[in-house]
Amino acid sequence: MPAKQTDIRTADPSGDPPVAPAYSELVSAFARIGLMSFGGPAAQIALMHRICVEEKRWIDEDRYLHALNYCMLLPGPEAQQLATYIGWLLHGVRGGIVAGLLFVLPGLAVILGLSTLYALYQETSLVAGLFFGLKAAVLAIVVEAVIRIGKRALKTPFHRLLAAGAFISLFLFALPFPLVVLAAAMIGLIHARGVTSPPVEMSEEFRARPPFLRQLAALLFWVVVWLAPLPLLWLTLPETALPEVQSFFSRMALVTFGGAYAVLAYVAQVAVDHYAWLKPGEMLDGLALAETTPGPLVLVLSYVGFLAGFRESGALHPLVGGLLGGLLAAWATFIPSFIWIFAGAPYIERLRGNRLLSAALSAITAAVVGVILNLAVWFALHVIFTDVEPFAWARLGPVTLSVPHPVWSSLDIQALVIAVVAGVMIFRFHLGIGRTLIAAGLLGLGVRYLL
Repeated sequence: MPAKQTDIRTADPSGDPPVAPAYSELVSAFARIGLMSFGGPAAQIALMHRICVEEKRWIDEDRYLHALNYCMLLPGPEAQQLATYIGWLLHGVRGGIVAGLLFVLPGLAVILGLSTLYALYQETSLVAGLFFGLKAAVLAIVVEAVIRIGKRALKTPFHRLLAAGAFISLFLFALPFPLVVLAAAMIGLIHARGVTSPPVEMSEEFRARPPFLRQLAALLFWVVVWLAPLPLLWLTLPETALPEVQSFFSRMALVTFGGAYAVLAYVAQVAVDHYAWLKPGEMLDGLALAETTPGPLVLVLSYVGFLAGFRESGALHPLVGGLLGGLLAAWATFIPSFIWIFAGAPYIERLRGNRLLSAALSAITAAVVGVILNLAVWFALHVIFTDVEPFAWARLGPVTLSVPHPVWSSLDIQALVIAVVAGVMIFRFHLGIGRTLIAAGLLGLGVRYLL
């Protein structure tokens, strides 16, 4: 159910009322956004603000921030959800579909092409040298993400304790990521019962309940669309990795609070250790690939799905299996974003005034900082050392207290130097991700060819 037309025609401070675009204008603008959306969610959100609020004046500042705040509460890629929300606000369901798809499709095409090249030629010196430099630079990018998100989320001692607890749970005890998120939400609820806070104002149009049957029908339709490939895959291609790809990434779509950095540690744990679809170093290569493409960073999951389908293709040609795996990972990851917007938005928007729900979500956000810190440490160990072994300290029932133990003789000085150079470029000179990755890739090529 699209929002009222008055929502997008409310006068802004300049005195000029926003003007709803023609459908063709919406398509053109989001095709442009999809092609230009480099640099992660912060840059993508800023790009949509510049085009939709400042240039086109389709929605006003307050309405844009209202949509952004709602999308930040949901699991999944918040920038793609924001694109879907804006399209839905301007042209209903068809506007949301085209905006959400155009935001993703250019990057998906690029990541599938790069994944194909990687799967076929990663052993060549050119590609190996390029990715050697890229994955070293990713270290600095992930550290920067920890700092940026930490400043926003860890504003109280309670939230800092939650972040520390999440890090310890993952790094020392290797607890499953969904369990850590659920525990953080419960702790946030319990803590909120003893803390008073002012009520949150809700916008007038969400005070009335939306039509229940219409929203239920929309929910069921999108759930069927989302899960439709799974029974077909189990029936027709059970010998391949494709059913597991659809099943695994469908589960991940429900717990991906905090974006790609937060979920990648859990994906790496399962894809590398449980399914053996790829190696630890290849996860770093995938993140470096996703950093160089437009669209959500969570497109790295399509790279994982591609390698799974490529290496466990059964009777299919490996490239066909890889492309299907990449597409299925994207399908399972992004379709839920349409579910949240089209079916759940009116209800969840009304719950923004619920104090307990807000407390649970803020606790999850704090825990996500610890998750990302765990990812940064995991990446650092596997980039700087070529040999990392688990070291068990103690066993507490079903839980093992262990830490990764790097073999110091396997220290890679070249990777360490490139990571330091990338850190200086980002933190000292404030250069963008694109320039940093290009420089790191060139350094990696130089190391492979000259040393």
